[in-house]
Amino acid sequence: MIKYAGPKPLISKTGIDFDQSKEDKFIYINIALQLLKAIDHEYYEDKRYVHNINSPHISESMLDSEVKHYCKNYEELIDKQNHCVEDEFQNEMQHISDNRLLTSFEKEIFENNLTIMHDYLIQRSINKRLYYCVIEQLAEVVKKDNLDYIITPMNPLFVHVLHSVQGVLAKQKYPIDTKMEIYEENHEFVVKLDVINR
Repeated sequence: MIKYAGPKPLISKTGIDFDQSKEDKFIYINIALQLLKAIDHEYYEDKRYVHNINSPHISESMLDSEVKHYCKNYEELIDKQNHCVEDEFQNEMQHISDNRLLTSFEKEIFENNLTIMHDYLIQRSINKRLYYCVIEQLAEVVKKDNLDYIITPMNPLFVHVLHSVQGVLAKQKYPIDTKMEIYEENHEFVVKLDVINR
């Protein structure tokens, strides 16, 4: 299930800190879904489509079903992420145990700190994987429907999502070149993702 975990944890022998600059991808999933829902429809040539992005956010209780709608392999993705994090967790525990520079007391503290953050790490990993699943679907709609551009409000959440879409489009088998620009329109700043080539 998708739920907010928090910023990236920095786990060590001395404690647990959080890197506030590495936010949980959960905070972007709602925006990515709203954009996907806004652009995933039939298009008619030479018609400009406008979607009111000020519509209410998708409630947390509905997020799972919305993501499942677009990510058909939802359960498989979650299961795979669980296994990946478990493997990383066991490797890190082994690394701590094998570390000759740590005292047995420091090892115990480090292992306890890692254990405390176990579920947190899994949730962050699941959120990240599901976020990228939604982004991949967004990129697929841009490609399939030959969209020329997407314009959103100038907001860090939208910029992050559009930047992620840019990255996915650039990594296609036949890369799609895009350009992002920020400008003022009707006395408000907007961000525009332009599709330059297909």
